[in-house]
This record gives sequence, structure tokens and C-alpha cells, in this order.
Amino acid sequence: MDKVRVLNVKQSVFANNIARADLVRKKLKEKNVYLINLMSSPGSGKTTLLVALINKIKDRLKVGVMEADIDATVDAETIEASTGAKTIQLHTAGECHLDAKMMDDGLDGFGIDGLDLVILENIGNLVCPAEFDTGANLSLEILSVPEGDDKPLKYPLMFKVANGVIFSKMDTISVFDFDVDKAKERILRLNPNSVFFPVSAKYGEGMDELADYIVAKVKAYQAEK
Repeated sequence: MDKVRVLNVKQSVFANNIARADLVRKKLKEKNVYLINLMSSPGSGKTTLLVALINKIKDRLKVGVMEADIDATVDAETIEASTGAKTIQLHTAGECHLDAKMMDDGLDGFGIDGLDLVILENIGNLVCPAEFDTGANLSLEILSVPEGDDKPLKYPLMFKVANGVIFSKMDTISVFDFDVDKAKERILRLNPNSVFFPVSAKYGEGMDELADYIVAKVKAYQAEK
């Protein structure tokens, strides 16, 4: 009896995705456009934060937003109406993540000429989006105060792959049992290079620091030869 062949499908999928992600980064660099992958669980305040952030930086950068959702266009409509930023909705047909091919196709359909920065609001999920490189130059994770400081223990890959963590809804910290120092310590064990931004998008706390960080990242990228 012939030996049954075993195909490492998941390995192959990830390898192909990494190669495609590198092509996305090359395409973006040719147009000098910076891409941020914004990830979090549902209800963490991604859309509210994006509106506040874009309104802080739109006079310094030309910003486009790609909204990934399993269905519905409510977030994309909110961002476009509240910021005036060029926005597109990406429906994933039930998929719980965005991969590099979807990102590539989305960028082609979106059109990035004339933009400095594209922000991908990834699907609300702390598992699948962390597994797939989208071709982004920077990955940011939002951890909201109501979620608790134990999320890095439960979803380590997300906090390992993110370059920085935004602690959102800081205006609620007196109500919830959330220890910022403990959260930072847990995240730094996973990613010693992670940076942190405690913010309240509702009241503007910490938003200037986050905006300045992103503008500096984009300007440095665009200055590279």
C-alpha cells in the first residue's frame, strides 16, 4: 500500500501570504504610501478612535481608510461622514480576517494615488487577523479598558505581532478593574519593542501623542530612498 501523502496546507497558506504581503509593501513603497493595520476585538472603539485620529492628522497627511467587515457598511459611512477621508468598505464574505491577497485586491479597487497614509480597520477579532500579514508597515492593536488587562495572556499572538498597543476608553478606568502597568508588563514579555498609547478618543486624552507618532512614522517612511 502506498504511503499517504501529507500536505502542510496551513504552512503553505502562510508562506504564500507572506510572499504576497511583501509584494503589497513593494507596491505601496512605489507610490510612497504608508499602510497601518488597526486590529482589536469588537466594541473596543476602533471607529470612534479612527474618527478622532483622522481629524487630528488630516491637515498634515492625505488619509484613506479601508473598512473590513463580514457585512454592513455602517463603520465606513461613519468615518467618511465624520472626517471626509476617502473610504472604502471591504466585505470578506464571511472570512474572519483579511489576508495579503484581499489587501492587494482592495488597494487596487480603492486607488491609492495621491494618498500618504492608508489605515485598514481590520475585522474585530483577536485571533485570525494576527495570523495574516496584510502587507502593512505598522500594526497597531487596540485594547480597551472594559476588556480587561488579561487579554495579552489569552491572545498572545495578537500582542506579539502588533508594533504598538493603544489603551482605549481611558476615561472609564475608574469604573473597571484595569491595571495599565500590569497590561504593559504582560505585553512587553511578548514584544519587548512594543510602544503604548493610553487614550480617550471621546475626550481627546492622549490623541495628540498618537497622532504625532503616526505622522512621524509616515514622514520618515516617505523620506527613505
